[in-house]
Amino acid sequence: MTSVKELSGRERAMLRAVAAGRGRLSGEPVLYVDGLRCCDQMAAHDLVDAGLLRPGHAVGLEECAAAVLTEAGRAAIA
Repeated sequence: MTSVKELSGRERAMLRAVAAGRGRLSGEPVLYVDGLRCCDQMAAHDLVDAGLLRPGHAVGLEECAAAVLTEAGRAAIA
């Protein structure tokens, strides 16, 4: 896990959407919110790399699973 920088408003919104059960994450990782591909995939990669977000179960590159927040992700939006 990399160190967590201050999150942007967009990153916090992405985490809140996942917390609300609206996110899916592929193994790439690509984040989908409400079935649509998130417009800021670099932010999605950063959130995964920072250990704030992960797929709910192991997936292949092209497969998707429900996105879930890690403990650190929940703390980041608390």
